[in-house]
Amino acid sequence: MEIIDKKKLKADAHGLKPVVLIGHAGLTDAVLAEIEAALAYHELIKVKIRAEREERKQMTEMMVQRTGSALIQTIGQMTVLYKRNPNK
Repeated sequence: MEIIDKKKLKADAHGLKPVVLIGHAGLTDAVLAEIEAALAYHELIKVKIRAEREERKQMTEMMVQRTGSALIQTIGQMTVLYKRNPNK
């Protein structure tokens, strides 16, 4: 298991724009596939979740579980995820 430097990743994520937006349709399989593709390409991504706090928390937990990514931080509607791409 690799050690993740969350402090550095938070700093790296600061300037990023969200690459995935989750709207009223919620966390669908298509959205999860898009998150997977974005993680494979970028490794570190921001996801904007437009939902109530508890729903955002549940979606974030599901994203982390289904994609195998690490949760770096959550601020309001923004969630930052990281998944190392061994092929990069």
